[in-house]
Amino acid sequence: MKHIFQKGKDPSNPTLLLLHGTGGTEADLLPLAGHIDPNASVLSVRGNVLENGMPRFFRRLAEGVFDEEDLVFRTKELNEFLDKAAEEYGFNRGNIVAVGYSNGANIAGSLLFHYQNALKAAILHHPMVPRRGVKLPDLSGKSVFIAAGNNDPICPAEESNDLKTFLENAGAKVELHWENQGHQLTFGEVQAAASWYKQKKC
Repeated sequence: MKHIFQKGKDPSNPTLLLLHGTGGTEADLLPLAGHIDPNASVLSVRGNVLENGMPRFFRRLAEGVFDEEDLVFRTKELNEFLDKAAEEYGFNRGNIVAVGYSNGANIAGSLLFHYQNALKAAILHHPMVPRRGVKLPDLSGKSVFIAAGNNDPICPAEESNDLKTFLENAGAKVELHWENQGHQLTFGEVQAAASWYKQKKC
């Protein structure tokens, strides 16, 4: 997978896995890493799927309707890429914190839904529920921050609330942060995510 890796100043800190939104690239979320943990290593990945020329992490059938078969395949692909990247760059595979926005938050959520040890923690900006009607792995010890917009036309409030419930029922500790905005990524939620990260000492 096309990506950028930046080695951090402190190898004991988590590696931040940056996952962009639809139409983004591996460069989009790099500024977020500096706000969250300026000493952490960063692995920023570009989605392998194109929708009308726009990179995504998995296909969708319509807005808000995921291609579940492709989602499962691409989640497995990303998880295996993380295994290889940890070997190649020498970072701790068990100490990855995902930071995703929109489509990137959805694939990060899917990693949590499908693989118990894919991520240590996750910061999800405007995610939806990746899949419904599936049994999640035991996520005890995992921490998740969800940022959502009260007026988000793409991601209804019930999606954020349902995702929180599913993750908590699987044992994760979840904080849900609301902004009075739509689907855009705001500085307020980035600051809130950074504060959460520092408090959790991810």
